[in-house]
Amino acid sequence: MSTSAQEILGVSRREGRRLMELWWQRMTEAAQTGHPTAYVFVMAPLSELLLTFDFVINAPEITSLQTAIRGQSQAYIQLAEDYGFSPDICGYVKADVGVQLKEGEHPYGRVPRPALVVTNNVCNTYLKWAEFWEHYYGCPVFTFDLPGWRGRESLREGTEAFRETFENDCRYVLGQLRELIEVCERITGKSFDIDRFREHLREANRMAELYHAVCDTNRHIPAPFNAPLEGVTYQGIANLYRGTPEGTRYFELALEEMRERVRLGMAAVPDERFRLVLVGTACYSHFRRFVELFSSWGGVFVHSTYMVFAGGGFVPGFGYDLGRPLESFAEQMVRATYWGWTGAMFYQQEWLDRVVRDWKVDGICFHGVKSCRTTSTGLPDVREWMRVQRNVPGLFIQSDLVDPRLWSDAQIKNRVDAFFEALAAHKAAVGR
Repeated sequence: MSTSAQEILGVSRREGRRLMELWWQRMTEAAQTGHPTAYVFVMAPLSELLLTFDFVINAPEITSLQTAIRGQSQAYIQLAEDYGFSPDICGYVKADVGVQLKEGEHPYGRVPRPALVVTNNVCNTYLKWAEFWEHYYGCPVFTFDLPGWRGRESLREGTEAFRETFENDCRYVLGQLRELIEVCERITGKSFDIDRFREHLREANRMAELYHAVCDTNRHIPAPFNAPLEGVTYQGIANLYRGTPEGTRYFELALEEMRERVRLGMAAVPDERFRLVLVGTACYSHFRRFVELFSSWGGVFVHSTYMVFAGGGFVPGFGYDLGRPLESFAEQMVRATYWGWTGAMFYQQEWLDRVVRDWKVDGICFHGVKSCRTTSTGLPDVREWMRVQRNVPGLFIQSDLVDPRLWSDAQIKNRVDAFFEALAAHKAAVGR
């Protein structure tokens, strides 16, 4: 292997670690100095706008996920339950509540208190989560009412019904954006700088292009990366550094590395046998084990729904019109919400159908999250549709995002092993 290749390989992991450490450094400094911090969610993120006002960005789903990666989520969850939260509440919420109850103490640093919370209705849990911060800190909360479901015909592009619905929805969201700008100006004492905002949009456009290019490298056989494993870093950087030169540079490096892996014939999973899609998330409290159960059979996840709907908002067709920055920002928020409802929560089979074909997928893993009914409802139905209509086998398993008490290793391993035995027989039957 040449020296240049050695320098390229592994760079995305090293740079990803460095950027995560830098983000935690900024978060910890904000906690110490009181620098204004905005809490914002990974679905319908607003980084470009908030960065224009110099907010430090906290993504609470990411901080909660990281407590599980470090094997400490249960202690935080228990704190939240002792405080009064029910065992069936979203694990992300309870892990975060535990962090807040410990005055921001986190395995990676310190989470600052919010100067502003921006929430939305894409996930019903977001609204109640924000209410906790509002009650606990007395901080201002801005709630976006993002229009989503209208029935299938009104969301089918190219129809008159879609055009009318889309234009009305964009005007509605644009009005809310202008209200949020006034709130940000009041909190920070800074005026909105449209040119600076436009620069963040420009960076986001380039980052989105690179992000999708990275995902597309997994169309190659063998796949150069495993969607849950490396993908969790890609999602983190896409959310925390969206609209920044650092984020754009990261994905330039990641794309270069993935293309080098393809050139060298390197596989994310040695002896790749099965190409899979993950619908939902991995179980982060048993993250390595979750991936290992599949990779031990030669199974690699070439894509996941989470990489799209929680990947910085870079849904298919993403792109800002820099000549109309605020209007275009509203349009992309609406499109991301439409996709979140149709591609991530309902009618997932339409996206899966395309990915199965383009990424040459053999089977699908549907991971139901016991503490998240929103993303788990209907997964067995989608699995059955893909099996009957497209002859694509599917596995349905259940655990949780971050609660280790909801992981049953023996039960999940038995189901995964049985799935691969059946998948091998199916591939042989169809001659693949």
